[in-house]
Amino acid sequence: MNKNKKIYVAGHNGLVGSACLRILKNEGYSNIIYTNSSDLDLRNQKKVFNYLYDERPEIIINAAAKVGGILANKNNPYQFLMDNMQIQNNLIDTSFKLEIPKFIFLGSSCIYPKLAKQPLKEEYLLTGPLEPTNEWYAVAKISGVKLIESLNKQYGKSYVALMPTNLYGPNDNFDLETSHVLPAMLRKFHEAKTNRNPNVKLWGTGQPLREFLHVDDLAKAIIFSMNNDLSGHLYNVGTGIDISIKNLAETIKDIVGFQGDIIWDSDKPDGTPRKLMDVTRLQSLGWKHSYDLENGVKNLYDWFTNNYSTIRS
Repeated sequence: MNKNKKIYVAGHNGLVGSACLRILKNEGYSNIIYTNSSDLDLRNQKKVFNYLYDERPEIIINAAAKVGGILANKNNPYQFLMDNMQIQNNLIDTSFKLEIPKFIFLGSSCIYPKLAKQPLKEEYLLTGPLEPTNEWYAVAKISGVKLIESLNKQYGKSYVALMPTNLYGPNDNFDLETSHVLPAMLRKFHEAKTNRNPNVKLWGTGQPLREFLHVDDLAKAIIFSMNNDLSGHLYNVGTGIDISIKNLAETIKDIVGFQGDIIWDSDKPDGTPRKLMDVTRLQSLGWKHSYDLENGVKNLYDWFTNNYSTIRS
């Protein structure tokens, strides 16, 4: 691909968007545009259209979304559904109307049914009920996937929807109330080491299995999908490898250098026993992750310690 093609990254301040900016620049892409939410409200259809009409990017990466944990989803179902649909609908519809050649839509593995077989395959979409704790976000993302599919089917577009597994990496959220398991563990072990605490308490039994993908690998999957004409519209993005929460904790503990004990609070819930993505479809086309979990966590911990005073917490 011509690396001077204009690329618009929506949501450039977030975990995924910032990784896209970093990797695109590292790989020599020189014509990247983005704007803060204070300057462009992506929920506003007219403003989105006018911005993209003026800028005319050739590629749009939709990494913008309203995100949050279980409590936020539970307390704000309307906002999680409406805000996300407005953001993605405005970007997708404007891309169609302006005949923008490439559009990369980003979702989440939560679009798949709660009780779907493991590993999760793309064809399992809409085959069963969703996980109730994040169904509002999931329904919005499913509608985005179907918009991409319908444009490809009806108008011959080559737009793509990528569904990543659990992500981690630079610019992650480390708030112990709202963050996901890996960044939360990393912060707990770091602060326990710094404060010389004798132990770290973690939720559950440690038995559930989870898959983790470094966000830079997702960014490279996005660039891969930009540079290749993919025949389908929906692709899982992950490692295809999972790890128990207990082994994850031991890995992070060793990397951080915490010498104390881990105490498992088995009175707290474990959540879904296993959540693993089938990534055969994308890997068969030539993409593969580059970070194994240990090296990925080392990379994140280096970033975390260098940016501790400004982390999202």
